[in-house]
Amino acid sequence: MPERIRERALGRLVKAEQNGLRLAIFCRTAATAAGLVWYLGASVVSPDFEVRALAVLSLLAFTAFGISHLAVIGTRLDRPWIKFAIYAADIAGVCAMFVIIPVSSTGDVPQIIAFRAYGIYYLFPLVAMACLSLSWRLVVWAGCVAVVGWWAAFLWIVAGMDNVYSWGDIPQLATREDYENVFLSARFIGVGNRIEETGLLFAGALILGLAVYRARKVFFAQIAAEVRQEEERLARERVTNTLGRYVPEAIVHKLVEGPDALAPQVRHGSVLVLDIADFTQFAADRHPHDVIVSHDSFLADASDIVSKHEGIVITFTGDGLLATFNAPIETDLPEPKSVRAALDLLAMADRSEFDIRIGIASGDIAAGNIGSSRRQAFTVYGDTVNLASRLESQGKQLGARLLIDASTEQALNADFTTISIGKFALRGLEGEREVFTVEFANRTEDN
Repeated sequence: MPERIRERALGRLVKAEQNGLRLAIFCRTAATAAGLVWYLGASVVSPDFEVRALAVLSLLAFTAFGISHLAVIGTRLDRPWIKFAIYAADIAGVCAMFVIIPVSSTGDVPQIIAFRAYGIYYLFPLVAMACLSLSWRLVVWAGCVAVVGWWAAFLWIVAGMDNVYSWGDIPQLATREDYENVFLSARFIGVGNRIEETGLLFAGALILGLAVYRARKVFFAQIAAEVRQEEERLARERVTNTLGRYVPEAIVHKLVEGPDALAPQVRHGSVLVLDIADFTQFAADRHPHDVIVSHDSFLADASDIVSKHEGIVITFTGDGLLATFNAPIETDLPEPKSVRAALDLLAMADRSEFDIRIGIASGDIAAGNIGSSRRQAFTVYGDTVNLASRLESQGKQLGARLLIDASTEQALNADFTTISIGKFALRGLEGEREVFTVEFANRTEDN
């Protein structure tokens, strides 16, 4: 599942990159086409404007190049290096136009004037549009190519010039005339200007590249968080499914919630102990496989009944079970709920091939983990647990299917009819205890 999340996320990112690249190439192609229309339209508006075939062919080539790239993006012909080549070609083409398209038709104006009349800002949109691809490498690449291409075009033109001027040719105590003679000269190349503008262009490309990089980091951090959440969910699910076969489900959920969820505690509640009567004789007359199937099915149904009444099966005691109400998971009215569960268990037993005895006692219940630091088990213990077990055993001697102690009997409401059987000395417990059995007079919800 986490791998599928990563794959889907990477698929979304690739698709977003492709869509962004399409938008960037579309904008670039549209700008080139608009430039071509403007260039041709200028000759109509101004008859003195000379249309140069080289400029028209260059604009047509750039437009066709962009349309071809749009058709390739996202297809099997698409390759990662193509976008880098496209941007390099675009930037190189813009820089080349400053070299090959004459500034003046007369031919007596130095080509260096193109750098002063138009400038490097023609390259900024190309670098900015690279951000739409969501590739910081492409942004930085475009900035690098723009700087190299701009300097290559500049040095190409300067190499063919004689007697050039730059800022170093202006005297320290220059007058206005000195500035005009140098700065306004057609041979002024302004090396310092090229350093400044390419430095700003490259810094802008790095900043834009960093912005795209951070955006991608945020995206991948979000995906990593989703993957961790899914892994944690799966881990909790595995723990729940694994432990749920050995530990009550409610306790498993508490364990998953936190390591201290089942810290030792003492809470008032009710303990229900169930035992299948004459199970040894039942098993002796049947095939072991049939015994196991019947036994497991019965205890599974018994567990469902206990859970329905908000009890928790703490352990299976061979041919029976021990369940608690209000310990360790909190619930209200544990005494009525435990008795209702017992009566439903008896009714279920009547429909099965088993006969059962149940003992219920209420009082303080100690609950918590026992064992070593490497292996622990959750259990309940105390006088209340012992009393419930003794009441179940006493039921065999008295021929009673359900016995409850005085504390449980006192907490029951008018829905129940209890009958005192008498006081008895129970094995392992001091003094005599009054025990009761229950008749269920009215099946209503707990009050």
